Amino acid sequence: MGRLFLMHLEGNVYSCKHCKTHLGLAGDIISKAFHCKHGKAYLFHKVVNVTPGVKEDRMMMTGMHTVSDIFCVGCGAIVGWKYEAAHEKSQRYKEGKYILERFKVSGPDGSQYWIAHDAHLVGSDADDV
Repeated sequence: MGRLFLMHLEGNVYSCKHCKTHLGLAGDIISKAFHCKHGKAYLFHKVVNVTPGVKEDRMMMTGMHTVSDIFCVGCGAIVGWKYEAAHEKSQRYKEGKYILERFKVSGPDGSQYWIAHDAHLVGSDADDV
């Protein structure tokens, strides 16, 4: 196994809640109106220090998408997913973009998002576009 090189980001950084590896900048957020099974999720233009998993088709709230889970390179935790392809024309703006699940990352101020025990969210994404 090779040596691990991590990108260090400057500014308002979202990081892995387990190992604090930098993942994305607040300025790269496209939308905060997405949702996942754990609650809030943010759509990012780009993220760093992640590795993609296997591509698979998933039915989400906005239709069928080809996605791959993304894993933190620091600890291997799943932190979100990447939109590889959208099957509906209106959703193609998501292609090549990333979702970071707020439940799985720390915010720029070190805050963590906690889900309510009585929360019951269904689906994998939603947007405000």
